[in-house]
Amino acid sequence: MFHRLLAGAALGALLTACTTTSEEGAISSAAVTMPQATGVFAQESTLPFQTVDFASIQDSDYVPGFEQAMAIHRAEIAAIVANPEEPNFDNTIVALERSGRMLGRVLTAFSTVTGAHTNDALDAIDAEMSPKLTAHFDAISLDPALFSRVKAVYDNRAAMSLTPEDAWLLEDTYENMVHAGALLTDAQKEEVKAINSRLSEVTTQFSQKLVEATNANALVVADAAALAGLSEPEIAAARNAAADRGLSGQYLIPLQNTTQQPALATLTDRATRQALFEKSVHRADQGGPNDTRALLAEIVQLRARKAALFGEPDWASYTMYDRMAQDPKTALDFMRQMVPALAATQRREAAMLNEAIKADGKDFEVRPWDWQMYADKVKQQRYAFDEETVKPYFEVTRVLEDGVFYAANKLYGLTFQQRTDLPVWHPDVTVYTVYEADGSELGLFYFDPYQRDSKRGGAWMSTLVDQSKLWDTKPVTYNVLNIPKAAEGEPQLVSWDNVTTMFHEFGHALHYLFSDLTYVSGGNVARDFVEYPSQVNEMWASDPEVLANYAKHHQTGETIPLELIEKIQAAAKFNQGYEFGEVVEAALLDMEWHALTPQEAAAIATPAQVDAFEAAALQRLGLEVELVPPRYRSSYFRHIFADPAGYSAGYYSYLWTEMLDRDSRAWFRENGGLTRANGDRFRKMILSPGGTQDYFEAYRAFAGREPRVEPMLEARGLLGTPAEAEAADAADETGN
Repeated sequence: MFHRLLAGAALGALLTACTTTSEEGAISSAAVTMPQATGVFAQESTLPFQTVDFASIQDSDYVPGFEQAMAIHRAEIAAIVANPEEPNFDNTIVALERSGRMLGRVLTAFSTVTGAHTNDALDAIDAEMSPKLTAHFDAISLDPALFSRVKAVYDNRAAMSLTPEDAWLLEDTYENMVHAGALLTDAQKEEVKAINSRLSEVTTQFSQKLVEATNANALVVADAAALAGLSEPEIAAARNAAADRGLSGQYLIPLQNTTQQPALATLTDRATRQALFEKSVHRADQGGPNDTRALLAEIVQLRARKAALFGEPDWASYTMYDRMAQDPKTALDFMRQMVPALAATQRREAAMLNEAIKADGKDFEVRPWDWQMYADKVKQQRYAFDEETVKPYFEVTRVLEDGVFYAANKLYGLTFQQRTDLPVWHPDVTVYTVYEADGSELGLFYFDPYQRDSKRGGAWMSTLVDQSKLWDTKPVTYNVLNIPKAAEGEPQLVSWDNVTTMFHEFGHALHYLFSDLTYVSGGNVARDFVEYPSQVNEMWASDPEVLANYAKHHQTGETIPLELIEKIQAAAKFNQGYEFGEVVEAALLDMEWHALTPQEAAAIATPAQVDAFEAAALQRLGLEVELVPPRYRSSYFRHIFADPAGYSAGYYSYLWTEMLDRDSRAWFRENGGLTRANGDRFRKMILSPGGTQDYFEAYRAFAGREPRVEPMLEARGLLGTPAEAEAADAADETGN
């Protein structure tokens, strides 16, 4: 998954240029004086792979670094515009790619620490610099003289001898400048600039308020008895977490970014479960300084207004211009076809859970805070599967080194060597050199696994250095997760969900590590393609050969028994009413917010109106939203209201790419599974070329067919009619 500062800025290739390429002095013109840089960001890092020297950077370095870097970038753009030569590919398009290298260094370091280890000083800098950076990039993307040169090259493209990557870069640069507003009137451009500036402010505020809200709404209890069902190490971790916040003698369960919380599966006290769920679902909608609803209403209004300036009916239509799905209707039709079977599955599973509640001697109907606990009970009964039974086999470092890295070795021949000579942003971070099969260095990989108050929620991947033939740089990638940290001296065991997340995020890292391009790193692809390689990489978490290598009991060293592997695989189709349903609901809710016209959006201004719209939108879905709330409610839906990577009108991409993923998994199984030949094919055809190819054509070339939705529905247990699904359930219950 990418995490940059400029949320809401439609910069495309220009932003990529700023963050991946450029060199002071590479662009010159007699009419332009190039400012000189000073400070820690003035020169390339001298560390291996030019990785960021976090030990040398102070918080006070960022503002002057940004100011100097923007001044240099402005001068570089001015030199391009002032060039007396006729515009051509080298002096205009490649020159743009060479611009902004210092700014890229500042942005990279700053976005890393503000995401993974922020503080009040950094948050204040973020709030100060975001609108300035947005204005800076708007000035570039809306510069008529610069666009005139780009357009001249674009209009002459048929007469030029360009490589396929050159042609892609030219087209992408032109289209992104048009999408940013290059063809608008002067008055419209000024309005776009004003909207972008305000969007940068409010999305930053949304993000910061959400971090505070998530921390503030942690569940605190005074009596350990309320935590019955948690393991002793988990209770000890809760006690330590409370002590860290000065709550001696109490217990604290921090919130994760999603609606459901892991502890809900094991807490036996129903009142505690409900309290934890309510803390989660209402973290940012209870009034007070951390309520995000007024901000999200303004974000929606601003986006709708901006779309109208471009002649588009809504934000979804505007922002999906470069997606694989291309338009909202394609994405919505894709999702809506799943709703009938999904709704039936939700009702059927709820009935099963109610039966389990009665069998447990309880007198209540299942509610969202009960769902995970009783889903696990049904799993135990039906599949003899218990998450706590398998968790002792998953120790975090062993999962990474003997699981994630092992699969990468078998597929791609990669090897990994931990190193301790490079500075990191937090002591929990480990660093590995990644080697090719021939022993040559491929890049670096940083791993930051544990939850902390200074880190935003969720899991993501980004880069410190992108691969580039233009600059002869190798990739430096990192994964960030939010695994609850075990108490001191306890083994760091992780859930199966965290295991698959580790494989998932490393799939993103592979996309960048395998980039083989001149200009723009291979992981820079359309929003509804970017999750595809990472989801495919999840399949190796449950591959029997890979599991046998990393799933070792932390006390005995025993390899996970085959029957437990079979139970993991058999249980995977159960509880899809919730696990799949919450994602579909979130994706459809995202589309509802971003299908509003300016007039409709303007009518939603207050927190109460936000709540009313969300409730009505969820009811329209036709799913059991009272029992299965969306994975993110609007007030804490970071992906669409704060994530700089831009999932607005794009959360559907997790489902879209799962279609590609599941069909690809079928291809791997049909062709021998975990082999170097298969890995090398996937690397060459999907990972290395990145966004420089047509996505449908790339998929057809790799798989030899169009992507099919059936493997996804089958994997989710949604293939067939509701009656067939009920018959399958009955067969499971009788052992047939």
